[in-house]
Amino acid sequence: MVRYKWWYKHGFLSSTGRCFDIGNATRMSLEEFQRRQNVLKKDRKLRVDLEVDQLPLDVIKKHKFDVFCGSPGSAGNGGLMRLAPVPLFFYQVPTLAVEYSGQSARLTHGDVRAVDACRYYGALIAAVVRGESKEQLLNDKFYDDHKLWFGTKPLDASIMEVASGSYKQPKGYDDGIRGGGFVVQSLRAALWAFWSTETFEDGVINAVNLGSDTDTTAAIYGQLAGAYYGYSSIPEKWIKKLYARDLIVCIAEWLQALSYSKNVETASSQGASATQMEPNDELERFDDN
Repeated sequence: MVRYKWWYKHGFLSSTGRCFDIGNATRMSLEEFQRRQNVLKKDRKLRVDLEVDQLPLDVIKKHKFDVFCGSPGSAGNGGLMRLAPVPLFFYQVPTLAVEYSGQSARLTHGDVRAVDACRYYGALIAAVVRGESKEQLLNDKFYDDHKLWFGTKPLDASIMEVASGSYKQPKGYDDGIRGGGFVVQSLRAALWAFWSTETFEDGVINAVNLGSDTDTTAAIYGQLAGAYYGYSSIPEKWIKKLYARDLIVCIAEWLQALSYSKNVETASSQGASATQMEPNDELERFDDN
C-alpha cells in the first residue's frame, strides 16, 4: 500500500511521472490508508510521512494497523488489473497464490466479488506457470479440479458462473460480452478474449474491440495470456514502445528467481508438497519478510 500511495501521490513508477486514470475505489482506499497512517504517525510522534512509510513490520503489527482499506461494496476491477505479480511469486504453493491474490484485492476493493475474481484468476495464472494446458485452464470444471487450492472458502456465485464457462459466447459482443469497470464483467470479457483467439496479439485486439474500459480489459487479458503465450509472443512493435521495458523485464526475472527459491525452501522445510500446504501455514512467515 505504501508503494501504491507513492504512485498516487508522487507518480512512482508511472509511465508519465504522475498518477493518471485512477479509479474512485482505489483513490478512496489510498486516502483511507493515508488517514490511518496519519493516526499512526501521531501516535509514534513522527514528523514526516516517509518515517511512517519506513516503519518496521513488527512495529506496524504492534499497533494492529489494518492495511485492508477497500470498502465492502467496492466491486470494481482495480484489483484484478494489477494481479499478476502475486500468483507469479507464489505459483509453486498454489494455496498461497490463491489466498494472496484475494488479499491483494482487499487492499482497495472489499467486495467479495472483487476478492474472488482475483482468487480465481490468480489460480489460472498459477496453473499456467505450473504447466497446465489451455484446455485445462478453460475447462468448465477448473474450480472443481483445483478445489484444494481454494481452501474452505468457495467462490462467490457470480464468479463461479464465469468459471463454469459463461464467457464462452461465440459472437462475443453480440452475445453480451462487454468490457467495463464491474469486476465480473471485466473477468468475463478478458476470459472471452483468451478463449476466442489463439495468439496474444489477436486476444488483445478482441479485448479492446469490446469497447468501454478497453485498457483495463486488455490488461486483465494480458496477465493470463502473457503467462500462457510467453514474452516472445508479444509483437516487437509493441515491445519497442513499452515504457521502462528493461525495468519490467528485470522485475519479472526477479519474481521468477525468488519465487522458485523461496517457495521450494518453504515447502521442503515443512515436509509438505506445494499442493498440500494450507495458506495459514505460511502467511505469517511471508508477512515477516
